[in-house]
Amino acid sequence: MKKILIIAIIGVFTLSLNSCEEFLDTSSPSVVDSEFVFSGATSAKGALLNAYEKWRGNAYVHSNGLFYDLAVVGSDVEHHPETFSSQTRHVPEYFYPGGTSSFDISFTDSEKAWTALYGIVSVTNSLIEAFEGTSDFEAMMSSGEVTELSDIYGQAVALRATAYFELCRFYGDVPHVLSISDTENKGLVSRDEIYEYHINQLMKVEPYMYRVGEGGNNADVMTRTYVQGLIGRMCLYAGGYATRRTDLGSDFYKKLDGSAISFETMGTEKDGAVYSRRSDWQDYFNIAKTYLTKCVENSGSAYLITSDPRSAGGAGQEFGNPFQYVFQMMMTGEQLSKESIYEIPEEYGYYSERPYAFGRPSDGGGSKAFPGKSYAQSRFQAHYYYGSFDPKDLRRDVTVAVTASKGDGTEKMIDWIPGSKSHGGIANNKWDENRMTSPYVAKSRKSGINCPYMRVSDVILMLAEVEAALGNDGPARTELEKVHNRAFTSPADADLNGFIAKAGSVYNAVLEERKLEFGGEGMRRYDLIRTGKLPKAIVDNRELMTTIISGLEANGYYQFENGNQMPMYIWTKMVDAKATHGYRLTTQCVDETDPVLFPGWRGQYDDWQSLATEIGKTVNGPETNVAIKGLFNYIAPESAEALALEADGYVQTNWGADIVANAADYSTDLFKGYSDADYSAGNPPVYLVPLNSTILENSGISNGYGFNQ
Repeated sequence: MKKILIIAIIGVFTLSLNSCEEFLDTSSPSVVDSEFVFSGATSAKGALLNAYEKWRGNAYVHSNGLFYDLAVVGSDVEHHPETFSSQTRHVPEYFYPGGTSSFDISFTDSEKAWTALYGIVSVTNSLIEAFEGTSDFEAMMSSGEVTELSDIYGQAVALRATAYFELCRFYGDVPHVLSISDTENKGLVSRDEIYEYHINQLMKVEPYMYRVGEGGNNADVMTRTYVQGLIGRMCLYAGGYATRRTDLGSDFYKKLDGSAISFETMGTEKDGAVYSRRSDWQDYFNIAKTYLTKCVENSGSAYLITSDPRSAGGAGQEFGNPFQYVFQMMMTGEQLSKESIYEIPEEYGYYSERPYAFGRPSDGGGSKAFPGKSYAQSRFQAHYYYGSFDPKDLRRDVTVAVTASKGDGTEKMIDWIPGSKSHGGIANNKWDENRMTSPYVAKSRKSGINCPYMRVSDVILMLAEVEAALGNDGPARTELEKVHNRAFTSPADADLNGFIAKAGSVYNAVLEERKLEFGGEGMRRYDLIRTGKLPKAIVDNRELMTTIISGLEANGYYQFENGNQMPMYIWTKMVDAKATHGYRLTTQCVDETDPVLFPGWRGQYDDWQSLATEIGKTVNGPETNVAIKGLFNYIAPESAEALALEADGYVQTNWGADIVANAADYSTDLFKGYSDADYSAGNPPVYLVPLNSTILENSGISNGYGFNQ
């Protein structure tokens, strides 16, 4: 079963849910009680589904809201499509240009995410208390056996821990409410205590949960496999760098037992905050090592996909790309990716932010388009596509789209002019409605593609990172090799030794691998934060993009270390790919001289016309595909090669020239809230979001980091 959403929607279980619609309304009636829970697993599962539906539909941290505003765009490789000045959300993304005190704390998405996450906390608290309030609870949790009820209890604990993980990720220190009857605990609690508490709870429930594929559970619910990965993820954050307040008193940051925590501080203090990590960070990394190892050694039915089972298509389409297959499964009917440890489920024809916000762009309208509108918030910086990926890396073309859909059954080049849809720069290609088994054409934003929240490759690379950080390069390399080699057709092409040497260490190579593996999945910004690499990455990113633009202006192109050249102009023409190749939706390119197939994984759905006929519309054609020349090698305007292309119907098309024309957006304005002077002074980066004025009024807590009260 892929979906749980529909169960909650049709109301198989009608639950009393008068929980947190205001901040921490923990005095509201219980959702369930012990008698209800232990009347049978069915009733307990119904209560859990209600919590899952809140998490799916209104959390604002994994598919929209703060994820959309910050996580998927705000890194040294990811970018938003519009001009900086066009959206308020770009201010926190860029670390508050003008200072935190000038930012309007009435930031809607901050309030929405806060209220939604505490709503989930309230529901899960109710369910957890119902379990813990019965005389059967201790026996259940000491039996040494997994039961349906113990698994449901574990899922509730995991969902609550996930909500608190997201609260700490975006807000830092927050109130820690663990009871529906707790009306007093509204003050701030240190993230250290919160992490410690939930890691401990997860370790307790983990043995009493089913893995992916066991007990009827699949990757659309939180399983033992997920909990092991979540323990590792939370430990990396608990032991990682963070910007912390200094205005809460010297004893605020402490352990659960009340003992003091010492910190290693990077840089200086500013706005009542420092950038630091715990001195005992290795303790958390050792816990992470234990549970990530368990997860890697037995991940249930989930596994790292290292081969592509698809045979050549009937018209000769080539596949052979296991990385693309990971995401293709999410776009193929009612199916979960076999590499997913946990996917947040969506329903076909009902909702999905993929690919609308996090996929290949489309200029199509909101309804009856081919495909429908894809705004495409998830974009990439030029150097990521051209310079970060080895030219032989199978992930590059799967991750980055250079063409968009017009919405009429044809494709077009994406341009670098700030905007949205087909404007705004190269985009996320991991999700594309053209690649769905049957694209949903009646209306946009209803593809039903799931949100991948944890993949096996993430767990493997977290384990590699932990091993390397603890000085165990041999085991770290073993784990790194699994993911790195999957991205190439052969170990010789992968050249792991060369990859590590270029990175400078196994540890740095693991972080570089994460950058390549998870582009557009909302991980890079927070990987940089927790590893202490954010300040330097910001400065280096601005410098590199400034250098690239200077090269474009001076030479007509910029050449990267891997040999790729990014040109000012490319040459394009529309072609009938169906007539020349037998298909419109392209796959893995094995002939880089073919301008229709290279780069790969673009084109258009092969039978838009049938879907159009069903709703009484027509699609354009037969020239549906863009043939591209000069994308990776410079062709001089007015040269013999350029003139020959133009004689063949190709048109000179702006490429890097649009970046040059909008230089500030792509270089000097990048993350301008953290300046070179801030870096030189060692100032802490403020990446956290302020508490909305409504939150402050209802909670009795205060903002830090220089934000207004």
